[in-house]
Amino acid sequence: MTTLRVAMIGHGFMGAAHSQGWRTAPRIFDLPAEPEMAVVVGRNAEAVAAAARKWGWAESATDWREVVARDDIDVVDIVTPGDSHAEIAIAALAAGKHVLCEKPLANTVAEAEAMAEAAEKAAARGIRAMVGFTYRRVPAVTFLRNLIAQGAVGRINHVRAAYRQDWLVDPEMPLAWRLQKEHAGSGALGDIGAHAIDLAQFVTGLRLEKVSGVIDTIVKERPLLDSGSGLSGTGLSGTAGDGKGEVTVDDIAIFTGRFESGALASFEASRFATGRKNALEIEISGDKGALAFDLEDLNSVQFYDRTAPADRQGFRKILVTEAEHPYVSGWWPAGHMLGYEHGFSHQVKDLVEGIVAGIDPHPTFADGLEVQRVLDAVERSSENDSAWVRIAVPVRAL
Repeated sequence: MTTLRVAMIGHGFMGAAHSQGWRTAPRIFDLPAEPEMAVVVGRNAEAVAAAARKWGWAESATDWREVVARDDIDVVDIVTPGDSHAEIAIAALAAGKHVLCEKPLANTVAEAEAMAEAAEKAAARGIRAMVGFTYRRVPAVTFLRNLIAQGAVGRINHVRAAYRQDWLVDPEMPLAWRLQKEHAGSGALGDIGAHAIDLAQFVTGLRLEKVSGVIDTIVKERPLLDSGSGLSGTGLSGTAGDGKGEVTVDDIAIFTGRFESGALASFEASRFATGRKNALEIEISGDKGALAFDLEDLNSVQFYDRTAPADRQGFRKILVTEAEHPYVSGWWPAGHMLGYEHGFSHQVKDLVEGIVAGIDPHPTFADGLEVQRVLDAVERSSENDSAWVRIAVPVRAL
């Protein structure tokens, strides 16, 4: 069997999740190639060596450029803060490596355009690139998309998507890298709003045409992060040091979108939704029915069939744990639940199968660019009193 030697650039929260995927996928699914966890790269030699031991990487390194240039590396997995995505991905693609890059694709539209162009050129040489919108690979989400494609809700009239967390409600939460525009690009909008945008377009098969919205920073200064914390952590925590610094990203984004079909959508991304830990929700309303998904109940979808007799109407729960459901056949017997981490194994499965088959696994860098353009349009709308901003996005397969 062909071996795909993987280098992961970055670690922390996403590094742990991606490592779980690389480690588990070949033990659950019959993959056409064997991923090998060759090397993990980080800035701090001691910290990255500890990560390698804990997560099962064969070795660790501190220079990503040297690793990308190695002849024995086939796949580069990027889990760094957004300010380095473009440089690493473009270099890896130029070196003939397949690339998996965490979302959002980049910090700016210009960076995302350069990455998408590099991926398109690399594809002509048989090199594949994918962006990690992992929630697409929750079985219930893929199943929801399939139901919509089969006409379960009919013509889509309205979509409501929200991603709400509360980890910034405490004003003493230190100024981690996710709160600094130079590293993260944007705040709640890009970090979690990007997931809501991608989810809405993925499950409906529709493209957002224009948006109108507002973003805001609720706590504008926070305690500086202790100098020993650096950028190696999750960006979701840290130890406070001395003094305070400015928060340069948004805490909350609320916006409206109109799809090319004419259907309307409402979006919310917040890190100040008190009591909501990781609440990603989407509901699609059509003329024949409706479907809803909630990440905090990720093994099911809610389905309303408007064509049923009046005395039998109402939302009903479909448990997405049958072997016939997407991805589920490789796991446990029906009724045995899957969790957050399983999406990363499904991501590895789809990437490896795409590489071996010689086809672009989705979402592509072009898909990531489209989400980046929506994020940019929301920011420009907020700067212009929530005026509608049109998104110039070419039509591509989702």
